[in-house]
Amino acid sequence: MAARSRQFWAPKAGGYLVSDTLSGPSAGLEQEQFLRILTREEAISAFRAALQPQPLGSEKVPLAALAGRVLSADIAAPVDTPPFDRSVVDGFAVRAADVVGASSGMPIRLALNPEVIACGTVPGLTVHAGTATPISTGGPVPRGADAIVMIEQTETVGETGLLVSRAVAPGQNIAFAGSDIAQGQTLLRRGTMIGAREVAMLAAVGLGVVEVWRKPRVAVLSTGDELVQPGETLRPAAVYDSNGPTVAAALEENGCLALRLGAVADDPEQLRTAMMEAFATADALILSGGTSKGAGDLTYRIVGDLGAPGIIAHGVALKPGKPLCLAVCDGKPVVVLPGFPTSAMFTFHDVVVPFLRILAGLPEREERALTARLPVSVSSELGRTEFVMVALSQGTAGGLVAQPVGKGSGAVTAFSQADGFLRVEALVESLPAGTDVEVTLFTPHLAIPDLVIMGSHCVGLDAVLARMTGTARVLATGSLGGLAALRRGECDIAPIHLMAPESGVYNTPFLSAGMRLLPGWMRLQGLVFRAGDARFERRPIAEAIAAALADPDCIMVNRNQGAGTRTLIDGLLAGQRPAGYWNQPRSHNAVAAAVAQGRADWGIAIRPVALAQGLGFLPLGVEHYDFAVAEAPRNMAALAEFERALAEAVPALLALGFEKQTLLSEAR
Repeated sequence: MAARSRQFWAPKAGGYLVSDTLSGPSAGLEQEQFLRILTREEAISAFRAALQPQPLGSEKVPLAALAGRVLSADIAAPVDTPPFDRSVVDGFAVRAADVVGASSGMPIRLALNPEVIACGTVPGLTVHAGTATPISTGGPVPRGADAIVMIEQTETVGETGLLVSRAVAPGQNIAFAGSDIAQGQTLLRRGTMIGAREVAMLAAVGLGVVEVWRKPRVAVLSTGDELVQPGETLRPAAVYDSNGPTVAAALEENGCLALRLGAVADDPEQLRTAMMEAFATADALILSGGTSKGAGDLTYRIVGDLGAPGIIAHGVALKPGKPLCLAVCDGKPVVVLPGFPTSAMFTFHDVVVPFLRILAGLPEREERALTARLPVSVSSELGRTEFVMVALSQGTAGGLVAQPVGKGSGAVTAFSQADGFLRVEALVESLPAGTDVEVTLFTPHLAIPDLVIMGSHCVGLDAVLARMTGTARVLATGSLGGLAALRRGECDIAPIHLMAPESGVYNTPFLSAGMRLLPGWMRLQGLVFRAGDARFERRPIAEAIAAALADPDCIMVNRNQGAGTRTLIDGLLAGQRPAGYWNQPRSHNAVAAAVAQGRADWGIAIRPVALAQGLGFLPLGVEHYDFAVAEAPRNMAALAEFERALAEAVPALLALGFEKQTLLSEAR
């Protein structure tokens, strides 16, 4: 392939140029590209203009496979429903004129015809004057009859006589042909999504095959040397591919057929081959990773070779989601999502899904928004529309509280904690605490948890919550963050482990007015290190810490500000800032993982996580892990259930490595 220059189309600016030195199948790797960051609105407008989305055509689908599909044309009823006059009760088919004036005091006698009309039975006899024919619910009304007397209003006399004790009007208890659906009537309209109700209507008029919009076939491909598929063994420095399965599931939710192609390494030859094959077999191609300007990001450089006009936008003023790449290649949408999960999912749902729904013939998404109060200030970057995930809870003064969670493009667990998101517009630098904001829900139905727990996390807490029947949301904010939230009335329980340096007393000195302490358990904190490390093995802990601080090559892993463990660490360091001090993860598990993986040599964590990671452990001291609660709780019943679960969890706490003599249930 000869070297060439290529033009990438962009809005307003009239396009921008990219100069390539392309030569062969590995082309596109050495190029100089000018990235013009577009606003969200510019990117969407340009993508729509280049793609001109519309449904991809129709196909005929059998009734059994229609759930979730969208009608591509109006459906007219081919027959009447019901297709014949039928009885809606069990009783007797009569002529209404024969039972005029009938009552319980003066019943009218009729002769029984020698047939019984059941469902599916074609009547053989005519109902003449003075006669009646037994009929079941759903049975066809026989010739001559114009009403049905309910069986409860009759009494048989021998085998041939019938006493009728109530008069009926003509047409009473009869569903006439076409009274539900008339032949030729428009049954369902184009664009209707098929669910159980629609299937019932189609089945009622005998339609076994229906024409619906064809599902777009969307190829999903993740890129990156670091990716391992879920279910496989995780090798060092690798991460599981969460974007691929997540995008595939979201595609199915939005009327598309996901073609999951796994992940491909950042190898030019492999990547080009995989992208070309995926593009050829699908109506759209969605990739994740390879959108930034780093040396390992190759994807966008190959996208332009898939077809014209090529890349529409590479770089959108979104947070998270700035590296988003949008392209249209020979009429097909090609999207390269950012690699970080939160960035990928926000840009996918906000920018890409509306176009895919058009291709699938689906209506716009129904989004539900609620107003809630921000308990803390939220800062934002000027010039970028920012999405902030929030968890909703009931405020003490009424109304909802929106607690920001998982701010960052790589936070996966935040999706499980969040109820929705708020949008900070590009020209807004911050939202002060107390601001009323609009929260768009991830799902139409909001379920407020029975308990909101904010503070320090512990593996023992999971054992307690597993024994609750109610719902609880746990947000790891650190001990001080939990106390602040409890003080503001934003949570029900604040797990804490804070020691007052002057007295050595845990937790009680930190309670504010209106709070009380619910005893939890005690746990052993200590120095964790890789087993066999001679710098720590079988040394007194004070000596081990002193040696670590004196060795510039000995790297620590710290804890986040506000955590009780951080307070303990700062006391041990006495103002020193050793290597690794600014590595400040939010959990004991993260500390143990950093040491086990060799990214750090030592840290402070609880004994159960050290055992779980196979690490060495030098005991430092026992700390109290308790629960601060309000004296006047928001949900008294839920708090009582938590206390019951706490008492029942003692055996599980023992199994997790909390020694019997350290459990508060027995020590206090």
